[in-house]
Amino acid sequence: MADTNAPLLIKRYASRRLYNTETSDYVTLEDIAGFIREGREVKIVDLKSGDDLTRQYLLQIIAEHESRGESVLPIGVLTDLVRSYTTQAHSVVPEFLAMSFDMLRDGQSKMVENMTALNPLASMPGFEAMRAQQEAFMKAMTGGIAGQWSGPAAEGTEEDSASDELSEIKKQLAELQSKLSRM
Repeated sequence: MADTNAPLLIKRYASRRLYNTETSDYVTLEDIAGFIREGREVKIVDLKSGDDLTRQYLLQIIAEHESRGESVLPIGVLTDLVRSYTTQAHSVVPEFLAMSFDMLRDGQSKMVENMTALNPLASMPGFEAMRAQQEAFMKAMTGGIAGQWSGPAAEGTEEDSASDELSEIKKQLAELQSKLSRM
């Protein structure tokens, strides 16, 4: 069985074909994108020279998705990225982008945890299956990069906001229990 913690090694032959060393078969860019969506790290190397080509292929996957209308990157962000290659900001941009995506990933994890922890329905039979479906839906809708998006702060303190949210959840729970008892 393959070690899923180690990067999946893909070798590029002189013919430009990509070879999955774990399954001993040829793969496409879409296959590689699928491995990455499943959470697998991928490393693509040139068979002859040993050069790491991962960055080039990841950029190619992104470019193909963007050209098919699956736009994730706004024009302004793309423009700023191009500018960063010609300015002194070049040294800051990669670190900033990495931190931003780490925050999005952490936000997504916390959102899923909060869905379970704050929901009194979590002890109901079948809740785990429903939560898994919601998680899969969120990943499908956001391409796996969902986070807790923040807008303008609500009036009052965060504590008041949390209390209001808890009151609303309790109210909704009472309504659900009432409907269930009528069934």
